[in-house]
Amino acid sequence: MIKPFDFYFDFVSPYSFLAHKELRKIEHKLSIKVQYKPILLGGLHNLHGIKAPAFIPAKAKHMIRDCKLIAERNDVKFKFNSYFPIRTLNLMRGVFVAEEDNFKSYYIDNIFDAIWQDGLNMNDDNIIQKILKNLNVNPKTFALRATSSSIKESLKKRTSEAYEKGVFGAPTFVSNNKIFWGQDRIEFVLKEASK
Repeated sequence: MIKPFDFYFDFVSPYSFLAHKELRKIEHKLSIKVQYKPILLGGLHNLHGIKAPAFIPAKAKHMIRDCKLIAERNDVKFKFNSYFPIRTLNLMRGVFVAEEDNFKSYYIDNIFDAIWQDGLNMNDDNIIQKILKNLNVNPKTFALRATSSSIKESLKKRTSEAYEKGVFGAPTFVSNNKIFWGQDRIEFVLKEASK
């Protein structure tokens, strides 16, 4: 039996997207539920005093090619977003709103796909509003809730908790208090979660 494990992610991370796609397949195949933990990756990097690979030109060039290779291997439709980096602060806060309203999985699927499959400019509020309407969500109400002090605090607290656990990037998985960093560590996570 595989125990639930944590998945720390931010929509800005293409590797989080690729991990997410694999996790959805695993959830379906093994009838398990992965515990999605939204964090603000930029905030986490700031806490650790590190620079994201995407902002180091040589690494960024490699990252795009690497993501395409992984997507092809895993048969995942993927398009590196030309509007990158996407400002995900309110999108990540939105995960907490969606969780309160019981459509967290649906929200996560749609936002990830909008960024990394459809290549939409998620820095544009009009596009975000259109996506929310397609989810049968009132964009104005959703935005107000996403910027409420309690939701802001939830994301800040989750990011701080991740930092305190030793999480330093996304995607990161935690199983049995052991940290596994990177989308290519899922097999090790599953092994640990089976103990």
